[in-house]
Amino acid sequence: MDRCIVLVDAGYLLGAAASLLAGEPSRSRITVDHTALVQGLRERAEADTERPLLRIYWFDGAPDRVPQPEHRRLRVMPRVTVRLGALTRSDGRWAQKGVDAAMHAELTELARNRACSDVVLVTGDGDLLPGMMAAKEHGVAVHLWAVQAADGDYNQSEDLVAEADERRVLDRTWITQAVRAKEPGGVCAPPPVPRPEIAAILSAPLPEPSLPAATDVPAAEPEQVPGAVARGGPQERGQAPKGVPTPKDVAALRAPGAQSVHQPAGATLRWSSDKGWVDRPVAAETTEAASLPTLAQLTTAEQRWADREEDITTVGGDPYEVGEVFARRWTGRLTDPAHLQRLSGMYPRVPHRIDGELLRYAARFGLLAHKDDQIDEQDRYAIRAGFWREIDQRTATPHTPVGN
Repeated sequence: MDRCIVLVDAGYLLGAAASLLAGEPSRSRITVDHTALVQGLRERAEADTERPLLRIYWFDGAPDRVPQPEHRRLRVMPRVTVRLGALTRSDGRWAQKGVDAAMHAELTELARNRACSDVVLVTGDGDLLPGMMAAKEHGVAVHLWAVQAADGDYNQSEDLVAEADERRVLDRTWITQAVRAKEPGGVCAPPPVPRPEIAAILSAPLPEPSLPAATDVPAAEPEQVPGAVARGGPQERGQAPKGVPTPKDVAALRAPGAQSVHQPAGATLRWSSDKGWVDRPVAAETTEAASLPTLAQLTTAEQRWADREEDITTVGGDPYEVGEVFARRWTGRLTDPAHLQRLSGMYPRVPHRIDGELLRYAARFGLLAHKDDQIDEQDRYAIRAGFWREIDQRTATPHTPVGN
């Protein structure tokens, strides 16, 4: 068939682009306009091969082969098919598994079935040499594309270069049409839009310890303290109740069979926020939060389908944006305006039921995953900050962070 097909090793293409533009092969150092990149690949392939494009195959790795936000955007683009291998972490480094094998299998199958007359390979891995040779034996012309090397040398297998029918180099000018290097420190830099909420939360001072005086805390009897040693040696006594328990402490106190003697009178919840440490009575918070519906309760089957379409085609996956989208849907489907005012009055704490649903929604976009063996807490702050910004716009009662 007189058509061309492009097989892209995303690890090579974006890693080499990062080396060229940012000085190191980490893809976190660059931003990619995938729409512009795909369009550029299509136009260049059709010009070089003088054949219409049949399809672009995008090969990449992902943790547990779960599509990441960029994969979700790519796979709904016209003439683009995404194939995912595994992304594993070993000795502190991420490595793709199964991507080369998938490219080899696809290349061989396309050539055997005469699905195209020309194949463009954007890769540098010599493991594809057998597949390239097999494609040539089936009468397919193989075009090998390289990304301009940062040091001016080869960043491809010399065997691949020698075996290819045609070779082209994607230079810096072509790459920068769709790829940009982040500013120094851009990986941890704040987003372009000022977000003082996040910085204020992260810089909130820790509370002073607030334990009741020893004379105010009655000594617990051995039988009242779980885990107390009943025989031999000094007895182990449980810790005195804190003046302001954490949510975990309150949950334990409210559990079935919990000793009511342990619950301090007038207990409050305390959490960090952009206003410092905020206290709220336990009973009032629980009652208010329980009265608010979740997004799932407000969403019809038709809306759920439309939400998924929007997530795939429109939502980029930025944590701040994710919070805004969730809040927009929740507020737009409320039937009782009092719910919105009630939620606004709970600022800065998102009620537990809604917060859990919000974070589960964010997980669809690959957020909240383990990064460098640590959970990215700043993503959580950004998600909640985006949520509250949307709520503020709906209620016209902005919550101003401290110092602003």
